[in-house]
Amino acid sequence: MQTVFGIDFGTTNSALSIYRNNTVEVIAIDGANGAGELMRSVLYFNEDNEIYAGNEAVRQYVDEGAAGRFMQSIKTFLPNTSFDHTEIFGKRYGIDDLVAIILKKIKAKGEAYLGCTVDSVVLGRPVVFSTDPTKDRVAEQRLEKAARKAGFTTIWFQYEPVAAALAFEDTLQAGQERVVFIGDFGGGTSDFTVIRVKGGAFGRSDRRSDVLSLGGVYVAGDKFDAQIMWDKVAQHFGRYARYKTLGKDEWVNVPKSIVHTLCQWHRIPLLRTRKTREHLRVIKGSTDDRQAIQQLENIIDDNFGFFLFQAIEKAKCELSDQEQTLISFVERDLNICEPLDKQEFEAINHDNIRQIANCIDQVVAQSGLLPSQIDSVFLTGGTSRIPLIQNLFAERFGRQKLESKNAFTSVVHGLGSSVPLFV
Repeated sequence: MQTVFGIDFGTTNSALSIYRNNTVEVIAIDGANGAGELMRSVLYFNEDNEIYAGNEAVRQYVDEGAAGRFMQSIKTFLPNTSFDHTEIFGKRYGIDDLVAIILKKIKAKGEAYLGCTVDSVVLGRPVVFSTDPTKDRVAEQRLEKAARKAGFTTIWFQYEPVAAALAFEDTLQAGQERVVFIGDFGGGTSDFTVIRVKGGAFGRSDRRSDVLSLGGVYVAGDKFDAQIMWDKVAQHFGRYARYKTLGKDEWVNVPKSIVHTLCQWHRIPLLRTRKTREHLRVIKGSTDDRQAIQQLENIIDDNFGFFLFQAIEKAKCELSDQEQTLISFVERDLNICEPLDKQEFEAINHDNIRQIANCIDQVVAQSGLLPSQIDSVFLTGGTSRIPLIQNLFAERFGRQKLESKNAFTSVVHGLGSSVPLFV
C-alpha cells in the first residue's frame, strides 16, 4: 500500500503522521533537528523576501521585531470570504498561498524523513469551519487548493473528532467494542462526535455507519484567551478611554470595533490601516487616558500582540492546576500585572462554556443515545485540560468515563489511521 501523510493543520499548532506498511507514525517536524512533534502554525516574512515557519518564524520575529510581518491563526481566515488577499512587501498572497507555505514545509520535513516523495494526504478539518454552509464550503475548498499548491495531488478530508476516535480505537484490545464521545478542543473550534469503535482490524472499513452524530462550535482556546484580554487586559489599551470628537464638546468611547479586533490576536495587524491610524491620532489628541491610547498604538506598531497573548495563555493554563495566577507582561513602558483566579476565569467565560455545553447536549441527543449508554469520553486538545471543561463531561457522563491521552497528537495520529478508509 502507498505511503500517505496525515496533516493536522491547526489554528495554533500543526503536526504530521505517516501511514506506511499498515502502521502510523507521528514524526517530529519542528525544533532543533526536528525535535518537536508540533509546529506552530505561524509565518514570518522579512524584508529580504525570506519566509520562515514554526519556531524559526518566532525566533526571526523576536530578532527582527516590527521589521518583518508575523502571521498567526491563519486557519481562522479560511472561512472569511471578505479576506481575499494580503500584500507583504509588495507581493500578493491569497489565504491559500499562506496555508500552502506551511503545508509545503511540513511536506518537505516528512519527505526528508522518508527519503522519498509523497503526494497523497489526509487533511483534518473541523466539523464546523463556519455555521454558514457557504463559508464552510469555501474554507474546505481553500484548504484543498492550498494542499495542491503545496504539491499534493491526492487529497482526502477527515473530520478531526473522527480522527481522534480512530486514535482512541488504536488503544483498544482486539475485539473490544465501545461507544465513545469524542471531544476535540483546538484553538479555533471545539468539535464532537459520538462513534462506535472496536479494537483490531475493524478500522479498515467504511466507518460512516459508525458515526452516530457530529457537531461543533466556534468556541475554543483562542476564544478563552480573547475573553481574558477583553475583561482583564484591554483596559491597558483604551477599552474604557474616552475622547472628544472634532467640533463637539461631548465625550465618546473608543470604538468597540477597535478593541474587539485587539482581543483577537491574529487580527491585530488589521489595525494598521491608514484609516485606523488616523482615527487613533485624533483620539489621542483629546482622550482622558493618553497613556492607554499610546499603548494601543505601540501594540499595533511594534506587533507585540503575539507575546502578550502568550502571557495570557500561560495564565489560563496555570489555572488548570492552581486557584489563582498573574497575567504578567512587560514591554516598553507597559507593565501589566493583573491577578486572575479560577472563579473569575469561569465567570467571565460563562457564555463560552454555555455554548460548548449546549453543543455537547445536541451531539448526544442527535446520537439517539442516553449519556448512560455512552461507554467512554475521550478528550483531546489543550483546552480539554481546563477543569471546568472536564466538569461538563463529568456531570453528564460520570468522571470515571473520562479519558485523555496524547492531547496534542491524537488527531494527527487518527488522520494516519484514516488512510485505509480512503485508499
